[in-house]
Amino acid sequence: MDTAAEILVVAGDNPERIKSEAALAKLAGIAPVPTGSGMTGGRHRINHGGHRQLNAAIYRTVIVRMRFHQTTIDYVARRTTAGKTKREIIRCLKRYVTREVYHLLRPAPRTALAAS
Repeated sequence: MDTAAEILVVAGDNPERIKSEAALAKLAGIAPVPTGSGMTGGRHRINHGGHRQLNAAIYRTVIVRMRFHQTTIDYVARRTTAGKTKREIIRCLKRYVTREVYHLLRPAPRTALAAS
């Protein structure tokens, strides 16, 4: 299935679960979870307990962006220079894509004119 279509299908199937950006991240299995016992310097891993197809669609989006989207390429270079691993960079990018998707899926606020 197409990446964008997969994201829309999952979001359409679960509208009551998507109340916030964090809820969408949790549904997608992209919500960060602290690692270890607190001695890891604030590192996180991804909680893989969400919708596998949605997670895969967002992953494909990130991989394509890392190859062809200049802003993302610059971000990856900057984070690599800062000492982040490719896995950590992908985790951050997946959360960023989830944030963008949430803001695109969120219904537009109703105005007073539209309500009457």
